[in-house]
Amino acid sequence: MPDVAADVRRMLVPAEARRSRADRWAADLSGMSRSHVQKLISDGHLTLEGHALKANTLVEPGAVLELVVPPPAPAEPRAQPEIPVEVVYEDDDLLIVNKPAGLVVHPAAGHADGTLVNALLGRGEGLSGIAPGGIVGVQRPGIVHRLDRDTSGLLMVARNDAAQASLQAQLKARRVKKTYLALASGVVAAAAGRIEAPIGRDPSRRTRMAVTPGGRDSTTGYRVRERFAGWTLLELDLVTGRTHQIRVHLEAIGHPIAGDVLYGTGSSRRGPDGLRRLFLHAWRLEFTSPSTGRLIRAEAPLPAELEAVLADLRTRAALA
Repeated sequence: MPDVAADVRRMLVPAEARRSRADRWAADLSGMSRSHVQKLISDGHLTLEGHALKANTLVEPGAVLELVVPPPAPAEPRAQPEIPVEVVYEDDDLLIVNKPAGLVVHPAAGHADGTLVNALLGRGEGLSGIAPGGIVGVQRPGIVHRLDRDTSGLLMVARNDAAQASLQAQLKARRVKKTYLALASGVVAAAAGRIEAPIGRDPSRRTRMAVTPGGRDSTTGYRVRERFAGWTLLELDLVTGRTHQIRVHLEAIGHPIAGDVLYGTGSSRRGPDGLRRLFLHAWRLEFTSPSTGRLIRAEAPLPAELEAVLADLRTRAALA
């Protein structure tokens, strides 16, 4: 299936108009419903001079707004039982799966097949029918949160609408604890820290996110687990859940993730010898059961290919 490009609309607010809310102008000038526009705005798709706007931002006459409209949703995803799924926990409400690097989470334009959703349907799962937040341009039954294609690790999958609503509410209230492991370039000096920096669409490269004054509040905590020559293994707590948050925050403090071809530079893009992917893994999940209220905790050890990279770094350190 060929890629379908997003519709990028540049809209001029009339010079003779009065100052008004961004969502009103975007709806009036695009011809789309205000509720649809507000969803796009909440996802960071409306910008002014490269800065993401909020729905209630007052826009001056003469301003040029840019609205990115994702392509329409693909057809209903098909079951693909040939795609393996590693389930680390399951009950009547949900699954927790360990996603490998390279697997796209849900179908979208350009990825109609071969995704985790296709694999789950192939497993015979009855998944929640809620599309979280009314996402435009994707089919993601049961998916509560996402991981980047190149990130491995744990994902919650809802088996019914009530479970999905509960898990989404926990995410919104920041009551889901998500801990990642990442190999950062350079020596991170502090044993522990907290990165608080707003994240929005990169005004100069629209395929990236960036720390930007007009972005959404974003917080990442970290702890040093192990140090090597030129690299630091970190545990990271994702307090908020912005797109590419850990990758953007570590790049912003000068320690991009090993193997990150989008945000890294020089040696960090390549990573240590033997690394063939992004060294980012969703290691632990903690949240409350939608039905019983008990604590659910799951862990997924680092994949073998990442453990091998660390083993090589330890050997080199011992021989130094």
